[in-house]
Amino acid sequence: MTTASPFPQDFLWGVASAGHQVEGNNVNSDTWFLEHLPGSMFSEPSGDAVDHYHRYREDIALIAGLGFTSYRFSIEWARVEPEEGLFSNAELDHYRRMLEACHENGLTPVVTFHHFTSPRWLLAVGGWEGPRTAELFARYCDRVMAHLGDLIGVACTLNEPNLPWLLESFGIGGETPENRGSVPVWAAAAERLGVDASTVAPFQFCSTEAGFAVKVAAHRAATAAIKGRRPELPVGWTLANSDIQSIDGGEELANQVRRDVNERFLAASRGDDFVGIQTYGRTVYGPNGHAPAPEGVPTNQMGEEIYPQALEATIREAHRIAGVPVMVTENGLATEDDTQRVDYLRAAVDCVASCLADGIDVRGYIAWTALDNYEWVFGYGPKFGLIAVDRETQERTPKESAHWLGRLAQAHNPLASYETQSASL
Repeated sequence: MTTASPFPQDFLWGVASAGHQVEGNNVNSDTWFLEHLPGSMFSEPSGDAVDHYHRYREDIALIAGLGFTSYRFSIEWARVEPEEGLFSNAELDHYRRMLEACHENGLTPVVTFHHFTSPRWLLAVGGWEGPRTAELFARYCDRVMAHLGDLIGVACTLNEPNLPWLLESFGIGGETPENRGSVPVWAAAAERLGVDASTVAPFQFCSTEAGFAVKVAAHRAATAAIKGRRPELPVGWTLANSDIQSIDGGEELANQVRRDVNERFLAASRGDDFVGIQTYGRTVYGPNGHAPAPEGVPTNQMGEEIYPQALEATIREAHRIAGVPVMVTENGLATEDDTQRVDYLRAAVDCVASCLADGIDVRGYIAWTALDNYEWVFGYGPKFGLIAVDRETQERTPKESAHWLGRLAQAHNPLASYETQSASL
């Protein structure tokens, strides 16, 4: 007797990217600005990145040719609105051509309106603690929808608004506004912007309660703007939800981090069309804070335990708390060993299948990332890509992981046995 695949026929199989990490020369963004400041937390500047801005057509064709059915990418606010109130039709036309390329290649475009980076000018008016930010972001989303909305398949408002709270639990960032002036990078940013350091609040490093309120307000205002143009378009945001665990003595801290990072953002997702879950592993807390990976376990390039089983826990948590459909919008592994990546992806897909088999509404699995790219503060060291890039020549070379996951997407058939498909890949 054949068991039907748990994957729905319209399940999205894809890969993801973020504009700043792949396009190159995003010179009007706050992240480019921070990369070049004294005391920068970025290990190197992004520069040309992998020149996806000019090479998107060949990249999109390559992604489709590998067998994927969707491509998640971001629109750069700093390109579309390089100065407050000045919108670039030329840049909007560029992103329209990207969307058209997706449709020409049979890919559903999953579009992120904000993936960490904001226009530099937003930092000067309060950034992600500013009283005008939600309104300004919604205005930008409305302008994008007016120009591009008919071609967007799924809309993600904000990428990982909760990440700064997770980073803070590792001792990264988390400075209160009154203490920012004592941090060299924030002092340098304030001096160049001509503002007080207490007001410098970039999206990735803003973990105050004011920041939480602004991000939730921005998400809701953006959702209303997007729905105002296309009421039927699925809209949600994407969350950096680690599987929060504890060892003896770490239960209280783990519970607090779980509430701050996962649960309250999932609660804010109620009523959305879906919530994007972005999980890479588990985070374990002990009596002295974050517990290092157990001795002898395989680790990724950042020294973190390889633990794909975390994805099942975070999908189930999202289903329980948010109560809306779930989409895996990022999941992947930083490694030079692509055999490790294939094993990781296989285990992660099994997690999704288990959730679907239990009746949880999971709409897609989108791997991070399409191309080896610029990994923010880590620079170009970590290799998450399913497609390798030689940054001297910009030559693209698909890895076995790209072929493996692409074949799974191609082989997907709701009437076939998932076990049979897995065994053949």
